[in-house]
Amino acid sequence: MARISDIIELFIKELLDEAHNQSVEIQRNELANYFNCAPSQINYVLTTRFSLDKGYLIESRRGGGGYIKIVQINIDRQQHIKLILDQVGNSIGKMKATGIINVLKNRELITERECIIMRAAISDRTINTPVNIKDDIRANIVKGMIIALFNDCGRE
Repeated sequence: MARISDIIELFIKELLDEAHNQSVEIQRNELANYFNCAPSQINYVLTTRFSLDKGYLIESRRGGGGYIKIVQINIDRQQHIKLILDQVGNSIGKMKATGIINVLKNRELITERECIIMRAAISDRTINTPVNIKDDIRANIVKGMIIALFNDCGRE
């Protein structure tokens, strides 16, 4: 059975498809009522599934007529890679790093094989170091792989 977060994400993506991937405006409380969940669950989905590194921009207006606007942004590959590198920063956990690799795969910026290799390179088993520096090392590995893949390595 699908989790409520997955269902909400799918619902919003269907709304975006119907809007021809332009933008959609939703009211958090109405959406929460529709899915019979807390508004914080809607916030969770928006922040984890519709972030800038995943190609979405969220605008929010508070108040009685408030809404949340979700815009799917179309940026070129170089801008996308820069956003991802900024997202990695100096330290990154395994789950977030895996998420970034999955986004690259889903956007067809890397192949399935590259995805598998990248996941293996950032695994806790591969980075067999003390916990206090593991995420720093992982960030350097992720950034190094992304730079190597997208720095004129025969790709358009």
